[in-house]
Amino acid sequence: MKHIDLDKIKSLESPPKKINIFSEKELKMIKELYNILPEITFNKKQNVRKKAWIQNFNKELDKIYFSRLKEVLGDYRMDTLKSDKGEDYYGLFHESFSPLPLHVDSGFDEETIIYKQVITPLLAPGDSIFFKKRWYGKSTTFTIDKNELNFTPKPGQNDRSCEHLGKKEFDKEMHKKYLQHVDINNLRGLEVELIYKWKIGETLVMDRTHIHCSSSNIKSKKLGLTTFTKK
Repeated sequence: MKHIDLDKIKSLESPPKKINIFSEKELKMIKELYNILPEITFNKKQNVRKKAWIQNFNKELDKIYFSRLKEVLGDYRMDTLKSDKGEDYYGLFHESFSPLPLHVDSGFDEETIIYKQVITPLLAPGDSIFFKKRWYGKSTTFTIDKNELNFTPKPGQNDRSCEHLGKKEFDKEMHKKYLQHVDINNLRGLEVELIYKWKIGETLVMDRTHIHCSSSNIKSKKLGLTTFTKK
């Protein structure tokens, strides 16, 4: 699958940007919301716990969050999962105990004009690694493992691909410092654009076409809120 309106998607792209849009009080409210939300999944393979921001648990916070994002993104729509009532989730909380693999969160609908991905750290430290290369297919996990490449995803699951690969060897020092959980041969042809060091109080805005992953340097766990948007 390739997204249909590539020209529009590319016209909306920009470098990753660190911003400060939430007060200390608002971040505390968001973290408290996480604590009371029901768990939707605990992916034991990835060692990550996920909770969805369900609307109306805290209507005041719903309004604050949506409006803060609009100040930064302009007009947008949520492109996360939906509740049983058909309402948009406002984001996904990820509590990660292990580093996430190389992937892209570009969605599953070829007609969608994907826009920005917004990451708000709620527990640090932690690093996220963003690469210069973009991906315009569906959400994908990148691998050179033959068994993984034969995996048939169910609806809503990432594809598997090795089409991200290039010819140039990946920087060995960079791999040793940040990416030991990824086979260095699976990084061939990639160059790092940004190493984002998680900081409480910041929010990172990035394009959904960015190939990225966690760094290997997770002390115990990290907790963040991610929201996917579209035009």
